[in-house]
Amino acid sequence: YGKMSCFGGGPNFCPECGNVLPLPGIPDVVCCPGCSFRIPVSEFSGQEIRSAVVFNPVEQAPVSQDEEDSEMKGPVIDRRCSHCNKEGMIYHTRQMRSADEGQTVFFTCIHCRYQEKEDS
Repeated sequence: YGKMSCFGGGPNFCPECGNVLPLPGIPDVVCCPGCSFRIPVSEFSGQEIRSAVVFNPVEQAPVSQDEEDSEMKGPVIDRRCSHCNKEGMIYHTRQMRSADEGQTVFFTCIHCRYQEKEDS
């Protein structure tokens, strides 16, 4: 099998480079994916190997009236809506791109609730 290691480590880690070892399979050796160090499967005998996948539950909070009307809060400016052609839009800004670029301005019409954005 390859060279013998002079370092010790946990049974799930390569004693040469510290990478996580793959689970033993059909071949009679476990080969490290990082440094190709090889360990005979016989060295794993007597060890119980378990794995589990745990998914976090998706929690959906009920939408409150405040959250529904949050888009209608903010300063009103004299800007004509491109959808209903009426004057008056509420705006808010967010930093959507990298810090060295301008903010994105989101506009909401107070009449028809049409939303548009502008990169500044």
